[in-house]
Amino acid sequence: GTEVTQLMATRWGICGSGKIAHDFVVALQSLPESQHQVVAVAARSLDSATKFAREHSIPRAYGSYENLARDEGVDVVYVATIHPTHLQCSLQMIEAKKPVLCEKPLTMSAKETATLIKAARDGGVFLMEAVWMRFFPAILKLRSMIDEGAIGQVMYVSANFGFQRQPDDGPDARARLTDPALGGGAVLDVGVYVINFAIMVFGGDRPQSIHASGWLADSGVDDFAAITLKFSGERVAQLTCAIGLDLPREAIVVGTKGTLKVPFPFWCPTKLETPTGTLEFPLPSARKPTVFRNSSGMSYEAEEVRACLMASEQESRHMTLDQSQVIADIMDNVLTQLGVTYCA
Repeated sequence: GTEVTQLMATRWGICGSGKIAHDFVVALQSLPESQHQVVAVAARSLDSATKFAREHSIPRAYGSYENLARDEGVDVVYVATIHPTHLQCSLQMIEAKKPVLCEKPLTMSAKETATLIKAARDGGVFLMEAVWMRFFPAILKLRSMIDEGAIGQVMYVSANFGFQRQPDDGPDARARLTDPALGGGAVLDVGVYVINFAIMVFGGDRPQSIHASGWLADSGVDDFAAITLKFSGERVAQLTCAIGLDLPREAIVVGTKGTLKVPFPFWCPTKLETPTGTLEFPLPSARKPTVFRNSSGMSYEAEEVRACLMASEQESRHMTLDQSQVIADIMDNVLTQLGVTYCA
């Protein structure tokens, strides 16, 4: 595999040229150039790739993911394509021995996730699900406070994530959220955050039971889901996700000795409310505007990837592949209960 040392910059290849890829590149380019460089981008059409490369001053553009996989000058690939192509793109990179940071959800199903994780482990190649939330200083502080026993035994987690589709979203944005062929639906799109938050707080434990109810959009994907996870030791998580309703988008963790709250926007937070007051964690500054809120904070996950590669680690201890699998299993279970099916 590619060895990345302290003295060399991590050379990134980008798979996909959409909004999330845009924001990730902006975040990368706000980090020191001596540490991170974006050297190549691949998209389904050479035209999109070339346009993206021009916009972000990226030296190489490819009209196929295969060409990116073959680029010897790339140390790690960020996969930011639509959900249903995550597996295929990531597998191509892993087969070429390229470390992968793949956007969430890692794949479309528990089975696909198991396939991808097995390929990475068998090949000895680094793989991480890009759950950027986990690397925000406010979240790392939440985790260390829990570990130190600041709120006693954690018994209850509540998190919600929902937003209304905007009338001016345009057909593409609407389709990405509601078209089953594009991997639309609340659970895959934003439920991944609330489930992730609960699994993170409960240390990667598998829930003993999963109850889900909700309703589907006309297209057959889930529009709203309310999920209750029960864990050993009388611990419970209540999670809600929606793509048709504005929810407060905050998370709370209740322990036997107090409560921690991650206020809006909990998935990319700059504040943590603790029993002794509110802590603030300002974001890194971005060199140009981003499409989504607080995207300059994507730099935190990029720094984690570099640290893992320099230490020759094959996964991140903050976002393990086992936890990605637990989360994929829960999402499968929830979608089955809601009656959502995606054609493989």
